[in-house]
Amino acid sequence: MRVRFLLVLNKRKGIEVTTIEQQIKEIEDEIARTQYNKATEHHIGLLKAKIARLKEKAAHAKKAGSGKGFAVKKEGDATLVMVGFPSVGKSTLLNRLTGAKSQVAAWEFTTKEVIPGVLWHRGAQIQILDIPGIIEGAAEGKGMGKMVLSTVRTADMVVIVTDPKRIDKIQLIFDELEKANIRLDKEPPDIKINKKQLGGITINGKPGLSENTIKDVLKTFGILNADVIIKKPITIDELIDHLSKSCVYIPSLIVLNKADELNQSEIKKLEEYVKEKFKKDMIVVSAEKNINIDKLKDIIYEKLKFIQVYTKRKEGKELGEPMIVRKGTTVRDICLRIHKDFLEKFKYALVNGKSAKYPNQRVGLDHVVMDQDVITIIAEK
Repeated sequence: MRVRFLLVLNKRKGIEVTTIEQQIKEIEDEIARTQYNKATEHHIGLLKAKIARLKEKAAHAKKAGSGKGFAVKKEGDATLVMVGFPSVGKSTLLNRLTGAKSQVAAWEFTTKEVIPGVLWHRGAQIQILDIPGIIEGAAEGKGMGKMVLSTVRTADMVVIVTDPKRIDKIQLIFDELEKANIRLDKEPPDIKINKKQLGGITINGKPGLSENTIKDVLKTFGILNADVIIKKPITIDELIDHLSKSCVYIPSLIVLNKADELNQSEIKKLEEYVKEKFKKDMIVVSAEKNINIDKLKDIIYEKLKFIQVYTKRKEGKELGEPMIVRKGTTVRDICLRIHKDFLEKFKYALVNGKSAKYPNQRVGLDHVVMDQDVITIIAEK
C-alpha cells in the first residue's frame, strides 16, 4: 500500500489537502515550464531545493519501510553491481566473469534476487552482484526498484550492461539512477559549511553562483548562519546534492554485450553513438562467445583504482603478499583490514614509499597510503 503524507492547510485560507508526492510533481511541472537562463537560474534553484527538502521529509517518514536493499553481505576488496534492462545478458556475463550460477534464460525478469559472484583478478577479490533488471519507474518503486537501487547505492562501481537492441534506451537507466541520487563518474563538490550561532551567511572562494542564490538555497535547508567555503565553481544541483547529504558518487562503465551479433562497422557506429550521447567510453563484449572478457576484467580493475601496499612487522624483513586496497585508503583502513585490535591499540605507523616524505616516516591513522608503500603498525602491547 502506498503511504500518503498529508499537509493540511487552514480551511479559512482555502482548504487544500495534498500529498508530498503531489507537491513534488507540481514543482517539477513548474520547472519543466520554466526556460532555464540567467534570469531564471535563481528561481529554478530554489524550486530544486524545495524538491530535495520534500524528498527528505518523505524518506524520513518512510524510513521504517521500503528503502532497504537485498540482504547481501559485502565481501572482498570492492563490490561491483551490474545494472541493466532485463535479458541483456547480465547473468551470462556474471557467470563468465566469476563462475557463479545465475539463472539464464531468453525471457525478461529471469533474475528475481541478487546473485553474488567473485572475480579474482590481479590479486584483487571483486564481488560482483547481478541484480534484477532496472525498468522505467524503478526510482518510484516499480519492479522492486527501491530494493534494486538501494543495493546499487552500496556499490564501489556500477557496470551498465546493454545489448544492440536496447542501447538507445540506456538514458532511462541514467535517469533512474539520477532520481535515486546516484551520481555516476562525478566527484563530490568541494564545499565546506561551518555553521555558527549568529552573523548570517558568509561565502568565500569561487562559487560560480550568485551569493543570493547560494544564501536562499541554504535557507531552504534551514541554514541561516554559516561560513561557506567553495573552492571551485559549482552548479545549483551540486550545491543541493551537498546539502541533502543523500548522494553517492560511483564510477561506472558501459558494457555492450552480444558483440557476436554485430560486424565491425556496426560496433564502430555504436561506440561513436555512446561517446557522443553519453560522453562515456564503452567496451564491447560477448559473454556467450567469451569475446573481450579479459579486457573487461582489466578495465574493471583499473576503474576501481586498486593499489598494492605491504605490511611488515617491526623486526621482520619479509614483506609477503601485498594487500589490495583502493586509492585513498588510510592507515586506519589498513588497521581495520588486519584486525580491529590494531586500531584499538594503535600508537603510530612507520611508512616507506611514495606517500612518505622520508624513510620510516612516523604517521597517524589519517595518513593516506600510496601504491607499493610498506607499512609497519606500532601498537601497544
